[in-house]
Amino acid sequence: MVVVSELVSVSSLSVTYGSTVALSNIDASFEPRTVTALVGHNGSGKSTLLQTLAGVIKPTSGTIHTGKRRVSYVPQRSDVNDRMALTVGDVVAMGTWPRRGILGRASASDTRAIREAIERLQLTELRSRRLAMLSGGQRQRTLLAQALVENGDLVLLDEPTTGLDAEAREIINTVIDDEAARGAVVILATHDVDDARRANTTISLGRGEILSVSSRTLSSASRPAE
Repeated sequence: MVVVSELVSVSSLSVTYGSTVALSNIDASFEPRTVTALVGHNGSGKSTLLQTLAGVIKPTSGTIHTGKRRVSYVPQRSDVNDRMALTVGDVVAMGTWPRRGILGRASASDTRAIREAIERLQLTELRSRRLAMLSGGQRQRTLLAQALVENGDLVLLDEPTTGLDAEAREIINTVIDDEAARGAVVILATHDVDDARRANTTISLGRGEILSVSSRTLSSASRPAE
């Protein structure tokens, strides 16, 4: 059970690459037990904001407050090298590395977490299949299962359902709702209108700036079914 209760927030956050401004003076806060959707065109700053929250990118200026949360970051599936000779089980098991290290021995609780994550994402029959042999939806479910094993209090998802079939979308959206319901802060970048409508809060970005914020008083546990 997640016990971290304070907000995740960024203040005056900016990220630049040379003369290119990726994020400009962003102020935002994210509550536990909610899903926030970041929307906007390519280049709007969605992925940069996620990667900065994940610690992948260092901000040029500003502050980030995540408390003592464990962070789980799921990149776009196109960012993952599927030429690696790894199976679904191997990839999901990587979610235990932050706890035990690459060479550490998996505990009984680690093994249980791996099994449960694979079951939740309906990957049991694919556990021994290589990553390169998976469909887009199967690959994305595998990456999300890895994040579940990490058991992050801050869950960051980059385009988790874009281009996927209805079955994969339903599976992933159910897990997203469950993660928020257990107390995590969930933030996802999306182009998908339906995904944005499901979220408690939608932040629209353009050219690295926040254009608008809309929220609804709807708990993650009581979102209407699609």
